Amino acid sequence: MRALVLEDFHRLVVAERPDPVAGPHDVVLDVAFTGICGSDLHGYTGASGRREPGQVMGHESVGHIRSVGSEVTGLDVGQAVTFNPVVAPPTPAWAGREHLHPGKYVLGVRPDVDAAFAEQVLVPARNVVPLPDGLPLEHGALIEPVAVAVHALRRAGAAGARNTLVVGGGPIGQSVVLALRHAGVDPVLVSEIDAARRELVEHLGAVAIDPRDAATGPLAERVEARFGRLADVTIDAVGVDASLADALIATRVGGVVCLVGRGRPRVSIDAFEITTTERSLVGSFTYSADDFREAARLVAGETTSSRALISRIVPLDEAPETFAALAAGDGTPGKVLVALS
Repeated sequence: MRALVLEDFHRLVVAERPDPVAGPHDVVLDVAFTGICGSDLHGYTGASGRREPGQVMGHESVGHIRSVGSEVTGLDVGQAVTFNPVVAPPTPAWAGREHLHPGKYVLGVRPDVDAAFAEQVLVPARNVVPLPDGLPLEHGALIEPVAVAVHALRRAGAAGARNTLVVGGGPIGQSVVLALRHAGVDPVLVSEIDAARRELVEHLGAVAIDPRDAATGPLAERVEARFGRLADVTIDAVGVDASLADALIATRVGGVVCLVGRGRPRVSIDAFEITTTERSLVGSFTYSADDFREAARLVAGETTSSRALISRIVPLDEAPETFAALAAGDGTPGKVLVALS
């Protein structure tokens, strides 16, 4: 099979890899589309420290079942499916928090396992999620980032919030907006410096502001002007010093800030913005199996909005130059998918 191999940082090549073979409890998929995640870009540049030269990345994927293992039931060859890339031991005591199991790994992150920027991928059958009827196939590649958003909302308790701020309108911020709107949260305010991304999140039903626009005042003042108070819940979908500082000062006393973006491995915070106001700062990492299945239902029910999340689709042969362009900040507002079949 052909695969996109991280030959070195800042260098991807299309190369031949061995076809995977399903074990008794596995499934092999013919990959149709795989989305380029921000974490993949950080792996491409070496910034994350969580990817290694020689590996095949990719975890936001959709395709059709090519073969199933001898012990697999309930899944059929040719079936359209996606997969949960968080592979954890099937331990009942960890149900609902499988993603935190100390023995888990993530397809696309673990360097010795070829993942989904390839024409085929091997997945444990228990991680395969059939697509709902009528879902456009390419939308299946959106389920993973939307699952990140679903989990972040649950961590923050955002579904019951009156006023919610999202810091960052990139693909994760966009997925958060989609999940918030699906949960009936209105209004949703998004702070985003890029004009194209502001336009996209407004298309999804949010109100977007440019935090650099000094003429309209600091972000906290603009949040108060919009909501009549500071935000009850803020989702930081960027994860750098400046975004977290904005999130804290724009959230009301006793409110919740959820850090889901991981733009930098380390961030600095003003501790007084937490202690003296009793704001809660919670982290959000990937998702549970239930979150992932909920995301599949959400994407299926939001076909028009989901379509807006996809900026373009490129063939595998163009993936190396596409990664280079995205890493250089080419202005793409939404998700880029790589077509593998």
